[in-house]
Amino acid sequence: MEADISFIGLFLQASLLVKFVMLTLLGLSIVSWAVILQRRKLLTAAKTDALKFEDKFWSGVDLNKLYQELSARQDSNTGLEALFVSGFKEYARLNKLNGRVPEAVMDGSYRAMRVSLSRELEKLETHLPLLATIGSTSPYIGLFGTVWGIMNSFIALGAVENATLAMVAPGIAEALIATAMGLFAAIPAVIAYNRFSTQVEKIEMSYANFMEEFSSILHRQAYSEKEQA
Repeated sequence: MEADISFIGLFLQASLLVKFVMLTLLGLSIVSWAVILQRRKLLTAAKTDALKFEDKFWSGVDLNKLYQELSARQDSNTGLEALFVSGFKEYARLNKLNGRVPEAVMDGSYRAMRVSLSRELEKLETHLPLLATIGSTSPYIGLFGTVWGIMNSFIALGAVENATLAMVAPGIAEALIATAMGLFAAIPAVIAYNRFSTQVEKIEMSYANFMEEFSSILHRQAYSEKEQA
């Protein structure tokens, strides 16, 4: 009797559709955990890299030297490094063309950083909608498997004159496993999505603050160069 009501036993006794639902939920759970681990690693690295770059940026390093250093490995620049490189590059380019018009130089530099910011946020938000989808749909998929399993159990009981608890229990347990698996897939996905979304918002705020501060520095530098010209 123990073997009959074990997880594996109930899975083997389940109908083909319920088995398909269980396997689908298992697959979604595996995908969800893979995304969670990957996103956690990426967001942790993004926060760490941002802090390191800010420490270096505000240490008094020469901006031209910092730009040359980062430009040498431009393909690997991410986060604040990418924002700095794109903004300073556009500033230097426009300053040669419109050195007497600081407003044009600043507008172009800020737009370049905004584009870079959008690209960086896109990287950080990758796969987050997938977590939200898994979190919102998994319970319903599991519920569908449960409803189908219970329906089959009652149909089978209708053909029996004397139904007992021992006859009903395996079918009900088999059906409820689908709901349990749906919740098992959904709960970590929802928690991770909410947590990662909050982290992305904080990182976005830190990026935006850096953009404003860096723009102020470039603004002062642009007007200083204009006065010296």
